[in-house]
Amino acid sequence: MLRTPTGGAGHGTATADDRAMSIGAVLLQLRDEFPEVTISKIRFLEAEGLVEPQRTPSGYRKFRPDDVERLAQVLRMQRDHYLPLKVIREHLDALARGEQASLPSAGGQRDLTDGLWDAESGRATAARIGRAELLAAAEVTESELEEWESYGLVAPTAEGGYDAETVTVAKLVADLGRFGLEPRHLRAMRGAAEREAGLIEQVVAPLRRHRNPQTRAHAEATAKELAELSVRLHSAFVQTALGIRLH
Repeated sequence: MLRTPTGGAGHGTATADDRAMSIGAVLLQLRDEFPEVTISKIRFLEAEGLVEPQRTPSGYRKFRPDDVERLAQVLRMQRDHYLPLKVIREHLDALARGEQASLPSAGGQRDLTDGLWDAESGRATAARIGRAELLAAAEVTESELEEWESYGLVAPTAEGGYDAETVTVAKLVADLGRFGLEPRHLRAMRGAAEREAGLIEQVVAPLRRHRNPQTRAHAEATAKELAELSVRLHSAFVQTALGIRLH
């Protein structure tokens, strides 16, 4: 249950302005029920039109109690019903207009344009997912996704839509962005990954061209193993470099 700030003894009834909260205070209040919520998440929900806090003349956000309750409703529907933000927004707007709107049903999986999205695991379960689902999974706006694409960090498949690995990339890019790392910084990582992939391809290419089907199948297993080793080596290099610089 969300705690609602109240005025102390002798202060009388609090006005709406008195009860308005900063985004940091909202975060602390929501974390009682939603431990994983972050300031970035609240800002993202605001950018998606799920909540519209007031702004002070200097630009600071001020959230009213009904804003906080609306945020809690959004987070509950995401957590308990796995609903897309667009559906949540339409549902809450209908309730605000006084309409008798029933909560849309969504099971552990929901249909996409080109496949399925497992909301519980947060992973694509088919070859492709749609653009709207990618935005929802990474919790970013359309303009942010367009910027990522301009830097070559993510890209749709030739057939349209996005594959499961692109969803993983998008979510990681979004997480790094919350620490201030911009797409232009991450482009170098993409370039390094492509060079590593090129090295792996050189090793397995002869196996893939072999006449023996078992040998060709072994090429895929070898590529996967080399990729895992490459990731581990990259991680070790980063940690070693940080250890040297931090000590």
